[in-house]
This record gives sequence, structure tokens and C-alpha cells, in this order.
Amino acid sequence: MGASRSSDPNQDGSDEQQKRSEIYTYEAPWHIYAMNWSVRRDKKYRLAIASLLEQYPNHVEIVQLDDSNGEIRSDPNLSFEHPYPPTKTIFIPDKECQKPDLLATSSDFLRVWRISGEDEESDSSSSSSVELKSLLNGNKSSEFCGPLTSFDWNEAEPKRIGTSSIDTTCTIWDIEREAVDTQLIAHDKEVYDIAWGGVGVFASVSADGSVRVFDLRDKEHSTIIYESSEPDTPLVRLGWNKQDPRYMATIIMDSAKVVVLDIRFPTLPVVELQRHQASVNAIAWAPHSSCHICTAGDDSQALIWDLSSMGQPVEGGLDPILAYTAGAEIEQLQWSSSQPDWVAIAFSTKLQILRV
Repeated sequence: MGASRSSDPNQDGSDEQQKRSEIYTYEAPWHIYAMNWSVRRDKKYRLAIASLLEQYPNHVEIVQLDDSNGEIRSDPNLSFEHPYPPTKTIFIPDKECQKPDLLATSSDFLRVWRISGEDEESDSSSSSSVELKSLLNGNKSSEFCGPLTSFDWNEAEPKRIGTSSIDTTCTIWDIEREAVDTQLIAHDKEVYDIAWGGVGVFASVSADGSVRVFDLRDKEHSTIIYESSEPDTPLVRLGWNKQDPRYMATIIMDSAKVVVLDIRFPTLPVVELQRHQASVNAIAWAPHSSCHICTAGDDSQALIWDLSSMGQPVEGGLDPILAYTAGAEIEQLQWSSSQPDWVAIAFSTKLQILRV
């Protein structure tokens, strides 16, 4: 994912060129917003992408890279209509393929979809299909609910999904029982993102400008880890470092900087990453390394940073170790947990997977 690759003179490129460059592109029939990697070991290079259309019917596709010819293809049997644009999509965190093949999406409600038939009947994919397994509505008092801004699937305990909503709440679901475990008022304003940090611990960020950590054993209390310095600066994304849970990263709405926090030292950022030229939209910690993070934004750049020198001040601020320039503003970024050499980005109607 070196910067040099972005200026590939052979843009439309032969297959050979694409093989060498280790960048594969899929063009969707619509603008992509939600996107994520499959986790299962037996489904390499499989991703879900979802549309951002200003209308009720939206779309989800499941696509896969064909290693032999370098093409990313959509399986029409696994494309389905979705109410409203999904704000996020996640495949079940089940590397060892012990559980049913599930995909969750958030929009008006949390939905869990079951993917079936793929490869079950030898090599025939004609029988593959996606069906809605659960529609989970956390609002007890009415059939309407505050739209869900995001959710996270607990890797340590895959029956648990936590959602965040504009109605200031976070809801923890037991998806096996299809029941709410816990619902709590997490912030003073809309909650924009949520991330698990372990079995019973999660954090959230909000329009109130704070990062808060919750422990399900003590639901009455939360710890404020950070508050943005200017008033009325919403925090919109949160990434919790899976390899070293002392660290998390957040982004401020319409800001070009990424704030990295050490939860042992609340309120003071341990480092601020300030090399984007426009708003940052997405962050992803490396799934296999505790000191690498990828960030992407409206400057069309995806940057990878090495934070191993995080504690020591660096003259003039930290520089990224890798930069990739996409064809438009990058709105989505995901680092594959089962294939950690690969990062996926989405910009406009394109999905790209990049070897890093």
C-alpha cells in the first residue's frame, strides 16, 4: 500500500498489473457506505457492502474476490433489499466456523441475517440465500425507535451485540435469546459509536463530546475517558485497540485529526494524528499488532501509522508510515481480522481491497 502505487500509470490495467499491485476494485451499482470483512476462515476475501440511497429501499451485497482472476464478484443470490441505508454491517466474529454464518446490520432496527447454502451442497452456489433471522427493536414503549448510529459485535462473547442510538441510549442484546440484556442512557446527546473492550466492558462516543466506558457489572456508573476541548464538538467514531485494550482512538466531527487515548490517563490524549488534509471519516486498529492504526478521510487518503513511539513527543508531530490515495473521499475503512495483510476501503461507488 505504498504511496507510489496510487500513481499507477496503467490505471485500467491488465489482470497481471492488478495481481502485482495487490489492489482489487469492485464497482457497485450505488454509493457504498456500510462495509465489512467476513471473519470465517473458510470465506477468504468475502465482504458485505451496503448502499447509501436517500430512499426507503436500500441494498446489501455479499462480494468475494476470485483469487484465480483477480475479480471481485457479487453473488446475486446473496444480494438483498434493506430498509433504509445500513449505518454499519458486521459478520459474526467466528473465525473457526463453529456457528451459523450470520451478518448483522443497523438502521432503524438491529437485524441479524442468516447466510445459508453456500458450499453446503458441494460447489453449487445456486442454492445459496440470505434470510432475516431476527429483527431486534430495543424500544419497549412503541414500535418506533431512535435510529441506530452504529453497533459492535462482542468477539469474546459472540451472543452479545451492543448498539448505539440517537436517543442517547446504548442497548446490549443477547442475540441468541433475541432479548435486551441491558439498556442504559449512555450520554447527554446522541450516541454515535460503540466498541467492546472485553466481555462485559464497552465504550461509546457522543454528540456531547465525551468518550465513556461502561462495565456491565456496575451499570450505574461510567468513566469519562476524554472530553473534546471545544464545546459542542461531537465525537463520531471510536476504535478500541484489540491487541492492547489500554488504547482507543476517536475522531471529532468535521476534524482532520485523530485523537489517541490511553484509558489509564483520562482526559489527556496520548497522541494526536494530524496529517490528514480534510475530515477523517474512519479509523481501524490493526487486528494483529498493538501499535498500528489506519485512518481515512475526505482527503481521499488512507494512512497507516506506527504508534510504537507513542509516549515520546515527536518533533513536528508523527508522520504516517504508509499512504494510499483513492479516487474520491474515503467514507469507510475496515482491516480484516482473519487476513491481517488486507485493508478494505469504500469511496463513492467503489470498494477496494489493498494489501498492506
